[in-house]
Amino acid sequence: MLHSMSTTVESSSQRTADEVNEEIRALWRRSGGTLSVEQREEYQRLVLEWAAAVPRSASAA
Repeated sequence: MLHSMSTTVESSSQRTADEVNEEIRALWRRSGGTLSVEQREEYQRLVLEWAAAVPRSASAA
């Protein structure tokens, strides 16, 4: 069964890719490695946000 994935990312988020990545890692830690349907939806949203995230500035590197 295929699940549809929304391609809209909330533009209100101005988090860096690092910040979103940390939330993704926390989601996987909380899930114990197996995502529920709701967690998969959250993961998909976070991945889209991560892809559109503000890159870390060169001065912060």
